This record gives sequence, structure tokens and C-alpha cells, in this order.
Amino acid sequence: MSSYDAAWMLKTPDDHGALMKRLVIDTDPGVDDAEAIMMASVHPDANIEAVTVVSGNVPLEHTTANACKILDVMGEEAAVYAGCPGPLVSRPDEDAAFVHGEDGLGDAGLAASTRKVEEEHAANALVRMANDHPGELSLVAIGPLTNIALATRLDPGMPQKYKELILMGGAIYAQGNTVNTTAEFNIFFDPEAAYVVFDAWPELTMVSWEATMSHPIGSEKLARLQNNNNPRGQFFDAISAQVLKYISEVMKRDVLLAADPLAMAVALEPDIVTRAAKHHVHVERMGGASRGQTIVDWNDRAGKPPNANIVLDVDEERFFDLFHAAVR
Repeated sequence: MSSYDAAWMLKTPDDHGALMKRLVIDTDPGVDDAEAIMMASVHPDANIEAVTVVSGNVPLEHTTANACKILDVMGEEAAVYAGCPGPLVSRPDEDAAFVHGEDGLGDAGLAASTRKVEEEHAANALVRMANDHPGELSLVAIGPLTNIALATRLDPGMPQKYKELILMGGAIYAQGNTVNTTAEFNIFFDPEAAYVVFDAWPELTMVSWEATMSHPIGSEKLARLQNNNNPRGQFFDAISAQVLKYISEVMKRDVLLAADPLAMAVALEPDIVTRAAKHHVHVERMGGASRGQTIVDWNDRAGKPPNANIVLDVDEERFFDLFHAAVR
């Protein structure tokens, strides 16, 4: 048994040691959101303090219900806060139900959760937690940034009160995954919110769509993630089937693309990053075909200070190990 296996087996919900990473996860579940939350749940040095939910992959009623289902599977006691039902300004041209299923979890027919969702709005909860625990909480954003932008406007000092912000979002080389082909989905869904966050948060950590595409989980490793005879493994199999079919039939790749798990891996173990670059990132809000594009000043020509630590490469074996731990 490895030291990692032993640590995982010893983890309990009461572990709050000095080295424990305390996570607030802002999310729009989503299959890969579920996978990321599962990774955080089993990590021996992390504790999920709260889950704040936003619309994105599917409408808010589904993303909120899905967050509850995921936490139930993992035996997590974290509070769930429902947030914004849509972008700050205007509806986007698409959601991601065609990838994740109409219910957001692969249309797997999962039973509804009986978990109670908190009455407090997610944006207010984000502000309150920042003020109750300044410098202690890591905020991991794996959905559109609407909740975080609204919270930032409510409390402009909030970015200095979270320990860090790690987000999955953006297309750093303009190779996106939306109808605006230069834009990544989470940013494209609410560009105004993304603009607020990139403008206000100091040196957030950014895991892009291109980073996702360059760190696929190939067929051999995917086979190790599947058919694990335990509740987590069965849950993974059920929710992932439709996504894998989409990647194979539409994208013509026999791999698993795991955007949110990659961002969560960076949040859980920052030294997994093997190459990164700090530059200024601007979020385009005006252009018709470029709305939602994240424009990186790669040569620092504009003279603006870096606002993003852009992840370029990670240790792929460690990334897989973190993912594998969630289902085995």
C-alpha cells in the first residue's frame, strides 16, 4: 500500500489539520464538475467547506440538484448554496446539455437527493465565508464566474480575503469549444462576470481549455477508471457514458477530456504544475465572433501587470493518480 493510499483511508470528515486545504467550490455540475468534486472529496489533505452553485452546463435547478447528488455519493456534509440562474447581462447562445445530458449528469436516471439546500444566496455565502475565515479558504471555480463576480461587487475586498482562486476557464490560444470558436465555455457563458473577476482578483490561477486538450486521459488509463465495483466507481460509469460517446463520435478522440478535474488537481497539489506563465489576460465582451475570448498578452506589450498565472503543463501521472483515487 502506498503512502497516498494509507492517507486516503485514514481521512475522516473531522480532519482540519494545519496543512488541510479548505476548499470552497463554485460549480455548475456537469459531469467533469462531478469528477472534480469527487477528487477533492477523497484527497487526504483537502476538506470541502462549501459548494456554491451557478447555472452553466445546464439550468440552475439541475446544477443545484446535481451538486447534492454528488455530495451524497461521496458522503460529504458540505453546505450547498444555490446562486445565479443566469449571466449578469444576457443569455448565452448555448448551454452544454448536448455534452452532459439534459440533466447535466449524463441522463443517468439518478435518484433525487433529500439534502437541504441553504437559503442564503451563493454570492452572499461567498462574501460571508471570506470575512469569517480571511486568508484560510481556497476558492476553486469550475463553472461560469457569475456568482464570484457578483460577490466581488458586493465586497470589493473579497479577492484579498480568499487564500487563492483557481479556475477552469479560458482559451489562451483562441482554440475554444463554443459557437464563438475562440472562446471557452465557462468564460463564454458570462463574459461580463469573467471580466469582473480577471480585473479584480490578483494573480488568479488559470487552467485553460487548451491545457485540457493537451492532457487527455487515454484509453488505457480510462479503462482503469471504469468498472470499479464501488459506489463512486459506479457513479462515474453512469454519468460519464454520454460524455465519452460525444468525445468519440463528435470530437473523434477515444480519450476522456477532464477540464474541471485538471483544475482541481492544480488546486489540490499546486506543485503538480511543471510549466506556467504569468501574463495579463483580457476578457473580450464586445466582439460578435470573439465575445468571451480570453486574450493573453504573451509579450507583455500593453504594460499591464500580470493578473493570471496560466498553467501550461502538469505532471500527467500525478494528475491521473488523483483522478483514479476518486473512483477506486
